[in-house]
Amino acid sequence: MDAVIAWMATWGDNLWTWLVLPVVVLLGLYFTIRSGVVQFRLIPEMFRTLTDKTPRTETGEPQSVSAFQAFTISAASRVGVGNIAGVGTAIALGGPGAVFWMWLMAFIGGASAFIESSLAQLYKTRDADGFRGGPAYYMQRGLGARWMGILFAVILIICFPLAFSSLQANTIQATVAGSLDEGAQAWLPWVTGVGLSVLMAMVIFGGVRRIASVTQTLVPAMALLYLLLGLVIVVIHADRLPAAFASIFTEAFGFNEVVGATLGYIILTGARRGMFSNEAGLGSAPNAGASAAVTHPVKQGLVQTLGVYFDTFLVCSITAFIILVSVPDLSTATQGIGLTQGAITSALGDWSNILLSIVIFLLAFSSILGNYYYGESNIEFITTHRGVLFGYRLFAIAAVFVGALLSASVVWTFADGVMGFMALTNLVAIGLLSGVAFRLLKDYTEQRRAGRDPVFTKDRMPDVGGIEVWEDERSVTGPIDILTRKHQAEKHRDHLHRSEG
Repeated sequence: MDAVIAWMATWGDNLWTWLVLPVVVLLGLYFTIRSGVVQFRLIPEMFRTLTDKTPRTETGEPQSVSAFQAFTISAASRVGVGNIAGVGTAIALGGPGAVFWMWLMAFIGGASAFIESSLAQLYKTRDADGFRGGPAYYMQRGLGARWMGILFAVILIICFPLAFSSLQANTIQATVAGSLDEGAQAWLPWVTGVGLSVLMAMVIFGGVRRIASVTQTLVPAMALLYLLLGLVIVVIHADRLPAAFASIFTEAFGFNEVVGATLGYIILTGARRGMFSNEAGLGSAPNAGASAAVTHPVKQGLVQTLGVYFDTFLVCSITAFIILVSVPDLSTATQGIGLTQGAITSALGDWSNILLSIVIFLLAFSSILGNYYYGESNIEFITTHRGVLFGYRLFAIAAVFVGALLSASVVWTFADGVMGFMALTNLVAIGLLSGVAFRLLKDYTEQRRAGRDPVFTKDRMPDVGGIEVWEDERSVTGPIDILTRKHQAEKHRDHLHRSEG
């Protein structure tokens, strides 16, 4: 088994070093330049659109989940063990300098997150709960490549509901085990696996709206609790904060790192753990972004970019500072959750193990729910047969149970490799479709400059095929929804202005 794990680790490192990382960086830079640095320029718009009211049908019902609920579903998946165990692993392997590269990749990846989630909104489709979509859908509708969409869907189902959810369950079990005696650790994995499976079943059989209602409560609560915990530790060790902050930059590309040929490894570690955490360009968050009911695709693209920042610059950063101010000597640091756990207990005492276990549970369980929804959306892309969906739910629950029993090294190594293939498939698609996303951005900014709340209908881009949801008034056969009425009113005002001119 050790030989297999070593082979998988080597294979995964080569995949990321020579293929995934160059594509992620180059495309991210291209999106940044072509969009006019949208991930920085429109930060105020990100906060404004986050609180947009959900468009409603003629009966007064929300068309789907809100922009904020979709944000919390994606944040539920993003904000998980990657923010605690993943950052701990990055610092243990790459030193403090890995944090800088996590930050940089989050900024560059913000442009990729904008592109992929805007496209997911444009090419979404209707379902019983509102809307669904994601990379598989824009691969079929935008590129006309259903085979590519099915390939992506299969990879995502393996990556998220299987590998990543197993990892979340494993981390919950490992965290709780660290606060119990050895006698209890023997039966803990089984109890953890059963408990998580039951809780998960109670939520997922209620559909996406129940998942959204749970995550919109859990995500703010867990983030606030963890941030407060981190701030207390940073304040206790405030005298070490300047040195910790300086080490992030000096060890990111310092002389010793270049001479010692470790700079590349530090960059690779920071970039890979950063993508595992914030998922920018990975193709996962668009599945949540597509479920939102908004008046313009760009709105959810902006909201999902904000999710990348929330994950990396806020939650990941607090983990990094917890470690760096509490563990000045990283020469013997352990990888994963153990490093973060040790840093917290050294600062606050053994009692904090209980608090950390609660935080980890909230983080990981919400991630399991987000991961499950991603898989469900892609199952429905492949087939809408109810029996298949029921089987998938059982499969996802079983993966969580097994994850609590497995070795962490096996799960981490497997997840890294699968994530690389998933990222490549999605990046190729959004690279080919990026021109459509840039046109959406231009349409959005033009409407904002005119003082309007941007509204999109597909007659604004009549040459783009594969768009189903964004009806114009000529194609509506049933009751006209609120979004279309707003668009008609705006077109009427434009006509009056031209007539007066």
